Amino acid sequence: MSTVLRNLTLAGATLLFAGSLIAEPKRPECIAPASPGGGFDLTCKLAQSALVDEKLLSKPMRVTYMPGGVGAVAYNAVVAQRPADGNTITAFSSGSLLNLAQGKFGRFDENAVKWLAAVGTSYGAIAVPADSPYKNLGDLVTALKTDPSKVVIGSGGTVGSQDWMQTALIAKAAGIDPRQLRYVALEGGGEIATALLGGHIQVGSTDISDSMPHIRAGKMRLLAVFAEERLKDEGMTDIPTAKEQGYDIVWPVVRGFYLGPKVSEEDYAFWKDAFDKLLASEDFAKLRDQRELFPFAMTGPELDAYVKQQVAQYKLLAREFGLIQ
Repeated sequence: MSTVLRNLTLAGATLLFAGSLIAEPKRPECIAPASPGGGFDLTCKLAQSALVDEKLLSKPMRVTYMPGGVGAVAYNAVVAQRPADGNTITAFSSGSLLNLAQGKFGRFDENAVKWLAAVGTSYGAIAVPADSPYKNLGDLVTALKTDPSKVVIGSGGTVGSQDWMQTALIAKAAGIDPRQLRYVALEGGGEIATALLGGHIQVGSTDISDSMPHIRAGKMRLLAVFAEERLKDEGMTDIPTAKEQGYDIVWPVVRGFYLGPKVSEEDYAFWKDAFDKLLASEDFAKLRDQRELFPFAMTGPELDAYVKQQVAQYKLLAREFGLIQ
């Protein structure tokens, strides 16, 4: 190779390397739009660990908490106040998409952000304290039919939220008016677990990934998980599905991230490339499994199309329950 060609090659490599350094966020941050301890926290901390372990970030993201409206406060803050912040990714879940479908995020809809990556899925679940008199969904439904005002149900968000929808679907299948159910609105899985174990509520409409640490500690039981079939992970095989108890309800809880609407193409490309590599990693799959999440991998345009499709489906469901016109 000639000296000139060698120098050009080295120069090109140097520029490419420098470009990759420039593209990496200087102050990487993950916003968990709820209090610590729930699914959004889990999602951020999964990415926080995995991106550094895979050397896709040179330093770990800080996790910040922005509770309010089960994601609404964070969504509005990112879109209106930090639209071009390429340092920050924000966690979302299927519950976020359900709220978007009902217009609960204010003037911003599903087109207001750049959807980045989905990294796994959990499944909805109905939780009770370990010493609860309810041993299965049948027991709970019987109590609700007898006097729904005596069963206090904690859910993330108000009427129309993902957690509300899970119990509303059970009520509807059992011939109970969901509007008769007695709800306490809480901010995410962490608060649901705290209220349930503290005796402030009798039933928690939550998801399995939030619940497993408490189940393993012997403090909580699940009456049902909203999966197609029993989950095969350790500690989950004894948890019955709603379907096997006569309630044909399946509710996956997809978890992922979005970026602000004006984030540069360069910054978006950095994050997308990082998550593409992460989702292909066997080490990440093991880390995801440790967080009680199941495989669900999408990035970029594929995820954007999925989000738009899900929001459309959730709008139909919301209309069915009279939540929107």
